[in-house]
Amino acid sequence: LAITGTNGKTTTTAMTAMLIARTGKRVAVAGNIGPTMLQTLADALDEEPHPHPNPLPEGEGAKEGAAETLGDAQLPSPPGRGIEGEGDALPEGFDEDAATPVILAAPEPAAPVFEHLPDVWVLELSSFQLDAASGFEPSAAAVLNITQDHLDWHGSMAHYIAAKARVFGKQAVMVINRDDALVEQLVPVPEVVKGTAFSKKGKRAVTIERKVVRFGVSPPQRPGDFGLVEENGMAWLVRARELDETLKRGFGGRGGKGAGGREAGALLIQRLMPADALRVRGRHNAANALAALALATAIDCPLAPMLHGLREYSGEPHRVQFIATLEGVDAFDDSKGTNVGATVAALNGLGADKAPAKLVVILGGDGKGQDFAPLTEPVQRHARAVALIGRDAERIEQALESTGLPMQRHASLEAATRWCFEQARAGDAVLLSPACASLDMFRNYAHRAEVFVAEVHAAIADRGGIAA
Repeated sequence: LAITGTNGKTTTTAMTAMLIARTGKRVAVAGNIGPTMLQTLADALDEEPHPHPNPLPEGEGAKEGAAETLGDAQLPSPPGRGIEGEGDALPEGFDEDAATPVILAAPEPAAPVFEHLPDVWVLELSSFQLDAASGFEPSAAAVLNITQDHLDWHGSMAHYIAAKARVFGKQAVMVINRDDALVEQLVPVPEVVKGTAFSKKGKRAVTIERKVVRFGVSPPQRPGDFGLVEENGMAWLVRARELDETLKRGFGGRGGKGAGGREAGALLIQRLMPADALRVRGRHNAANALAALALATAIDCPLAPMLHGLREYSGEPHRVQFIATLEGVDAFDDSKGTNVGATVAALNGLGADKAPAKLVVILGGDGKGQDFAPLTEPVQRHARAVALIGRDAERIEQALESTGLPMQRHASLEAATRWCFEQARAGDAVLLSPACASLDMFRNYAHRAEVFVAEVHAAIADRGGIAA
């Protein structure tokens, strides 16, 4: 299985591997940030015992007329002879010394049986790795989203998208985010091949369609797709199933209800689990979970054990990671949000989760020449105030000026964090999701997160509290 996208790759890769492991399969994770696939394979081979691949079956040597052995190869007994020279006599007149010798060839060795190699590989792949990929053919692959990133390396958005599209190879099941227009455009137009099928009237054309499974935070529209639905104020992870003909007739062809599901046209919407049962917050993480389920079911993994496992997944560090609560205000570390697309996803995901409460967000750093305009709409909808840090603080402030929200530039992340807690109200959340790289102020994004977390805990201690 292969996973790419501008954002969410690591989370979805980890989710997918954990879910498949819950079904009893051996899983290996490799790719983007290491270890490499070849290193993982080498490590697995190092764990393998090395018995002879074709040993003599137990008890064979005791059977009448069984094969004799020469070294490790099985050889047939000479004609008329059994074990240890016993058996029928040679034919009358047979001159043993003058007989033409029979050349006995050892059989081809059987392939060794490996006990430690993975049943499933789950690969996280970047656009850099895919750019030069050739002959890559996974069983199923997902593109989670596409937004501007690494254009300084790829040269254009078109080249960046083309690199991402190579993840599908020529025949993989395509797992597609239907909520992302650029990803949806990767689905090829069905190909009509003339004269490739036979009927009573002769050859006829056949339409060849790539197998596609879609996911998103909207209700699914096609059989096999995954999505979210709201029922009685509760969001559910769901899968669309096709009603069988009996059910269709029973409900007048309009669909019908089934166990754990509800009707929607000719689809059965199967409820899988409440979105609130996920330990990772935000609708973007619900989308990641749906992508993981789509990938795993594409290789026929059963849903039941995976859904139990999904409730236990607690997320990856620095990706909308809950830190603590101070006087009713939650703090979240999304320092891995190093581009605009990642921060838009965090704002929309956590913002929808917190509504009607608001977010006080920390933005800024080295913007790498990005366009910050896409931040305007989610900031306007979900934020109460914005703290700005780093090299591109002024550019971000200009991009968000039309929101009319309180904004304040700060010389340090510590000062920005304190200001955010002052702006927040009970029920709100303080979110570090900079939309920028960190190297203008920090060693890396993990160091930036470390400073933020330390300041959150310091603020709690100053107010006589304990991190919740």
